[in-house]
Amino acid sequence: MRLTHAQEAMAAAIEDQWLAAAVQTGPAGRKEAEAGVRAAYRLAGLPEPERIYWLGSPRAGALAASLLRAPTPGSPVAALDAGPVSPAAGAASDAAAGSGPAASVAGPEWVAGVHAELRRQGWAPGESGGAAVRRQVRTEPWAAARKAALAALGADGWAQLSAAAGRRSWGLVMDLIAGRLRLRLGEDITADLGDAAPAVRMPVLDAIYGQHDGTWLATFEAADRLCPDAGLMTRLTGLAEVARHSGWWWAFERVAVLTERPGLLERDNVGRLHRGEGAAMQFPDGYGLWAWRGMPIPPGLAAELPHLTLDRIRSEKNAEIRRVVLEHFGYERYLREAGARRLGTDETGTLWWLDLPGDEPLVMVEVVNSTPEPDGTSRVYWLRVPPETRTAREGVAWTFGLTAEEYHPLIQT
Repeated sequence: MRLTHAQEAMAAAIEDQWLAAAVQTGPAGRKEAEAGVRAAYRLAGLPEPERIYWLGSPRAGALAASLLRAPTPGSPVAALDAGPVSPAAGAASDAAAGSGPAASVAGPEWVAGVHAELRRQGWAPGESGGAAVRRQVRTEPWAAARKAALAALGADGWAQLSAAAGRRSWGLVMDLIAGRLRLRLGEDITADLGDAAPAVRMPVLDAIYGQHDGTWLATFEAADRLCPDAGLMTRLTGLAEVARHSGWWWAFERVAVLTERPGLLERDNVGRLHRGEGAAMQFPDGYGLWAWRGMPIPPGLAAELPHLTLDRIRSEKNAEIRRVVLEHFGYERYLREAGARRLGTDETGTLWWLDLPGDEPLVMVEVVNSTPEPDGTSRVYWLRVPPETRTAREGVAWTFGLTAEEYHPLIQT
């Protein structure tokens, strides 16, 4: 099957709808999501879960999932059920559970919060949710739908449809949001939980991605429109309903764990997580991911950005973070205040050089926009170029993938 332009446009419109769901913020549609979970279990030939737990973030969901696996006594995860905890966390656990004094919970306060929330919803420490059923609920239906789609569309038709309905969303959602969140979750859990971290990181890899699963559901929905008799969405309707109304989730034999969508999601103009004055992705329970131009940064750094100084920038040992603070501080300002050396000027601009201890030199070309702004002024741009650059022309040519000898623009804009 070869798709027409109209069919490709239809697929792209479906992808737009799933993209909107993938970046939607605000409270989950709990009633609709729970109905989707039950449908997904039925369609997989499984009994519906006896209980559905709700947590405030993927971090909390991953810990809940590890606790519901019923770890053996003496395991690091089981040890999270007992041990010293701060008075504030113990009080929060008791108050949230509403059932008298709680067993103290080892680890940071958010661990106590997860215990309290699970207990409030009826869980007893040590109670098992049974074996994971992600394979039956998500993996096998996906594989069956893909097999049917290939039979209906052919390999070329499926490839063309996948590009039309999923190419943009995969990069914007899985690469720039879900992938960054998954990576940061692993790092944060490792830092917080010590010996228990491996058992809690495992559910991160075992999650069903909820709203972020739209990156592949879009292609199957488009295929279902093209081949309505093939029943491509038959086993995926439950998964799709959860994806439209919830964040990440976990499926077990007797229970399911669902999580809220972020309450805040800030991105730059190319879709990267980006915010300078707080978390770029923030969940209702307080967990968040701080990022600048897509690069995760420590939470404390966001508070420092408005108050940066030359000494603070110079003292930063992490080269990637130094580039973040340089960008926020402003290259022009930093070059000026740090005493950059001018290497030369030609018809393309001015080349500046500044040594950065512990990192490659900061070499930039200052160029002036040839097209005046409406007020008659000409805007100045700064282009970072390789340290071996020796002339402004060479640096500008490099930004176009050319050598200085090859760079001969007919028109400057």
